[in-house]
Amino acid sequence: MPSSKQLADFGYKAFSASIMLLIVYGGFLCSAQAYRYFQHRGVLHQAGEEQKAPNILRD
Repeated sequence: MPSSKQLADFGYKAFSASIMLLIVYGGFLCSAQAYRYFQHRGVLHQAGEEQKAPNILRD
């Protein structure tokens, strides 16, 4: 039977591991959202440039 110190150590390690996994998963979600944001921003910028081009040609 494990001692109380061994149980506490195991609990601490399990808790620490779960927190590390949550941090890694949160970082993944954040970077995925940032990637989508910059992709969408690029598409909007490109669409804006395409709308400006005919006006420049008309001048």
